[in-house]
Amino acid sequence: MIKYFLLGTFTLAQLSFAYAKETPNDLKINTSITNLVNQQVPKTVIIKTKKFKIRIDKQPNGKYLYQSWNANTKITAKPSMIISDGELIPDGTGGNYYFNFNNEGHNYQIWRNYLTNSAKKAPYTLVVYDGNDREIVRQDGLVVKN
Repeated sequence: MIKYFLLGTFTLAQLSFAYAKETPNDLKINTSITNLVNQQVPKTVIIKTKKFKIRIDKQPNGKYLYQSWNANTKITAKPSMIISDGELIPDGTGGNYYFNFNNEGHNYQIWRNYLTNSAKKAPYTLVVYDGNDREIVRQDGLVVKN
């Protein structure tokens, strides 16, 4: 993991120097960071939390599809929830990001935890907020299929 962190840091530093010479415009630098994050995001990821299995797929329109099942249910069964038009939102420049989905006043976020302060931190975290932006669910998840 340290190897990947150092490689990512070195690559990001190299890209930063290259773009600093070519474009003084901050907008173009932010676009390059977003593109770098998008290159690391799988087209499909399936994660399992304590209570749920969640599948996230990139759609042809560039948005993301969220499907979830109870943790004991096979993924070939009909999903208990489907949310379309999700967005990928970069979180800083280190490679962390989250998927954001809205459904009936609730906000579903699936965080990708590349850079954390703990080696034991799960690779994904599901966080659900109600209509008043109160956190009602927080569950760490492991990758079932990437």
